[in-house]
Amino acid sequence: MTEAGSILARLSDIVGPSGLVTGEELRGRSANWTRPTEPCAALALIRPRNTTETSAVMAACHEAGVAVVPRGGATGLVDGTLCAPDEITLSTERMTGIEPVDPLGMTVVVGTGATIESVQNVATENGLFFPLDLGARGSATIGGAISTNAGGLRVLRYGMMREMVLGLEAVLADGTIVSSMRPLIKNNTGLDLKQVFIGTEGTLGIVTRAVLRLRPEPAGYATALIACPGVDDGARVLRATQSAFQGRVSSFEGLWPDFYKLMTAPGRATPPLSYDYPFYAIIEVECVPEEADRFLGLLEGLMGEGTILDAAVASSEEQRRGMWRIRDRVEHLNADGIERAFDVSVPLSKMDGYVLGALDGLAAIPGCRAVVYGHIGDNNLHWNTTRLDAAGNAAIDAAIYAPLAELNGSVSAEHGIGLEKRGKLSLSRSPEEIGAMRLIKRALDPDNRLNPGKIF
Repeated sequence: MTEAGSILARLSDIVGPSGLVTGEELRGRSANWTRPTEPCAALALIRPRNTTETSAVMAACHEAGVAVVPRGGATGLVDGTLCAPDEITLSTERMTGIEPVDPLGMTVVVGTGATIESVQNVATENGLFFPLDLGARGSATIGGAISTNAGGLRVLRYGMMREMVLGLEAVLADGTIVSSMRPLIKNNTGLDLKQVFIGTEGTLGIVTRAVLRLRPEPAGYATALIACPGVDDGARVLRATQSAFQGRVSSFEGLWPDFYKLMTAPGRATPPLSYDYPFYAIIEVECVPEEADRFLGLLEGLMGEGTILDAAVASSEEQRRGMWRIRDRVEHLNADGIERAFDVSVPLSKMDGYVLGALDGLAAIPGCRAVVYGHIGDNNLHWNTTRLDAAGNAAIDAAIYAPLAELNGSVSAEHGIGLEKRGKLSLSRSPEEIGAMRLIKRALDPDNRLNPGKIF
């Protein structure tokens, strides 16, 4: 039996025949979300059912010298789950269990193959709320969200995924299980080991279970689409609303004109405001219905000052959902050929100048079409551009990424580094920081068997 055949037989013994996917069945799976027509290139896909099986799989691969690439919903945008033909990809798709909610502690224990939407639904059924929300909520997994420290639409009020994970269980490269499943908000007993695995893209360990923090379900929302003279005015609206509602602004999504026009083109979302304005934003506050008049009064006052030029306030849940469709239906970008996705962070005070400069640089690239939008209340901008040849793509990268270093920005706000941004990491991290990361990688995975080549 060949070496490949030997390790596959051993893995099949661990997870059972249905837990091992190879050959044509494997090639029928795409490499990832951004490469839908490219087949998964791995030697095999392994589907353990729990932490114990994951540990046995990792121990077997460690002994055989085989690298392992973790895979959740494969909805990532930075090629963090791409595999080489001699690597195993480990899918969490059978680790979808969700234990009963603790209604008093407001926590739930989940397998990391559970989707974000499934956790949201379980929380809602128990009168609670899981705040993380992404456009890919129906396919993105909890494990993937942990691996990239996902943010999404409600970071302003609830923080990144890091703030929602109270405990987790992870398997190291050699099969060692590190379990820290305590449902505690405060636990200052030395190093907070769970943080080692959050945002590190499966390079240090494979997370199999997590204790998630739930919140009380919001009593209601006040939502508006506003138009402003510019980003700085939008920031003033955000600050005024945060003050008026004691930090209960859950979302502040910036929409630049080209994005707004594209998303509200005929047959798509209905535009509540005209196309005449230089900057738009969706602002949402968690509040009781009795506070709706105060929200409306605040917006009217800001319009009187010229900080807001126009506004549409949702008067029903359907109108609220309609506004969010303008932001959420990013598949329209791909349909229009604007398929290269970037996510960066820029200090809010420098955002307007950065966007205007980058738009000028992108406009000078032949064949480039670009739109910009994002969670600007938490510094996060998303760019989408057309895909050009190698030289054109490099010019696009330079226009978007190069200014970030002097602005004290970041090349990745929430998507991670993967393979796509590995060469850009030095724009946001010092040599000393990167060196420290590599020291941690060598300590936990000295043979570089876990998701090799990603990030570092």
